[in-house]
Amino acid sequence: MNCSIVIRAYNEEKHIGRLLEGIQQQTVRDVEVILVDSGSTDATVAVAESHGARVVRIPSAEFTFGRSLNYGIKEAKRELIVIVSAHVYPVYPDWLETLLGPFQDESIALTYGKQRGPEFAKYSEQQIFHQWYPDVSTPRQETAFCNNANAAIRKGLWARNPYDETLTGLEDLAWAKWAREQGHAIAYVAEAEIVHVHNETPRGVYNRYRREAMALRRIYPEAHFNFYDFLRLAFTNILSDLWHAARERVLLKNISSIFWFRFMQFHGTRMGHRETSLVTPQLRETFYYARERKKRDGMKRDVEPIRYK
Repeated sequence: MNCSIVIRAYNEEKHIGRLLEGIQQQTVRDVEVILVDSGSTDATVAVAESHGARVVRIPSAEFTFGRSLNYGIKEAKRELIVIVSAHVYPVYPDWLETLLGPFQDESIALTYGKQRGPEFAKYSEQQIFHQWYPDVSTPRQETAFCNNANAAIRKGLWARNPYDETLTGLEDLAWAKWAREQGHAIAYVAEAEIVHVHNETPRGVYNRYRREAMALRRIYPEAHFNFYDFLRLAFTNILSDLWHAARERVLLKNISSIFWFRFMQFHGTRMGHRETSLVTPQLRETFYYARERKKRDGMKRDVEPIRYK
């Protein structure tokens, strides 16, 4: 089994070295690493080249999430394309092996893996990771939900439908929606776990959810998110976070970030939705609703984690 790994990056010298180290420790050894750099002014490119990555450059003025991926995938020489963000790193040495495993089924167009935050991640961000990426795999899921921070696709299918370069985000969701409409399937692989490093300011959280809401409205024109949705979902998710944090005895150190993170998340979402219409119930559940969790990280594996330097 072999693959090309496409990494999008901009000024990621603090994080990309750990990702590349993790790739070198994988059980899948035959990999091609392509860094798509959008104008980094730090040592990102030098670090990537020191680990043997091939660098593809895209002018920062031309950057969109979809365009940068299209640049990188076009240069890839393998049929299976793994897509990762520069600020993630794999937990286990069989990350690639498990992420690529479902492609033995010819009907699988896309796979994506579990994400967790580092210990210093905002508590609400951790809750979202647990909500969106459960501990149990789904070999053929019912929705188009996925995430290109930790995913893989077939290049042959990409050639038929490259990523939408006009979206402000969620280019992965748009592509997965197309793939399902063509009769292909999507697999979620819980064992293919990465750590996703986000350390955003309140403004950063607002901007991320605003642009993703704008993209969601493009992909699903019937989607809506009004002021009532903002109030209801902010309230229920804040309440859920407070309850879980209290159970885990970490409430005091997280109470402030819980309030501002959830406010900015749903304020950004509301501002990103410019039209009033209806979102599909399954997608609404995936993106917005808090769900009950019995405990954190219930899945235990027999695989020894990577020990980073």
